[in-house]
Amino acid sequence: MEEIKKSGKTVDEAVSAALAEMQAKKEDVTITVLDEGSKGFLGMFGAKDAVVLVKKNFNAEKIAENFLREIFLSMGLIIKIDTKLQEKQLLIDLSGEDMGILIGKRGQTLDALQYLVNLVVNKTSPSYISVMLDTENYRQRRKETLETLALNLAKKAKHTKKNVVLEPMNPYERRIIHSALQNDRYVTTFSEGEEPFRNVVIALKGKNNNKEYKEYKKMERPEETEKAE
Repeated sequence: MEEIKKSGKTVDEAVSAALAEMQAKKEDVTITVLDEGSKGFLGMFGAKDAVVLVKKNFNAEKIAENFLREIFLSMGLIIKIDTKLQEKQLLIDLSGEDMGILIGKRGQTLDALQYLVNLVVNKTSPSYISVMLDTENYRQRRKETLETLALNLAKKAKHTKKNVVLEPMNPYERRIIHSALQNDRYVTTFSEGEEPFRNVVIALKGKNNNKEYKEYKKMERPEETEKAE
């Protein structure tokens, strides 16, 4: 319940009733007095109840923390949750024992949790907030792994003169591959397929242009290229 309208003999009484029903604290809500009410003549005739509108304040950090705590409680896990809101991005770092359970194979469990938290936070957010879930610096380690993979597969594309198709990745990881190779003179990258099976393809730029390919080969093995020619 995000907001409620309540009445009472006084404004305070109406507010107290609203807070009790919403299970919220006064500092976590915004109170709008719709009608201050009146005691009427001799406190009996023509009396009107006070009416208030009480609305929960949006707190992305608290929403995310409460949601994750419920999940971890159901899993029997004791996890420390640290949150930091920077402009329109909510950074959440998880710590505890055996965090590999939350990371999962290639970060799939962590990505799934991140997706769910994104949905929960943005369900009531007045504007979109990007949620980044991390643990044990996994995101940075995964980024470095993907950048190395991109460079190695780019070399493969150059040597074989064939497109290299990577395994399906989420949008965040695909961007890492694209970014790692965006300044490469000899290859280009693009995505194909439909989510969640969309993947990156690494292709030689103008792969039928032998002049460009020979230029690359000279940089790699100048002696072998001269013999071949």
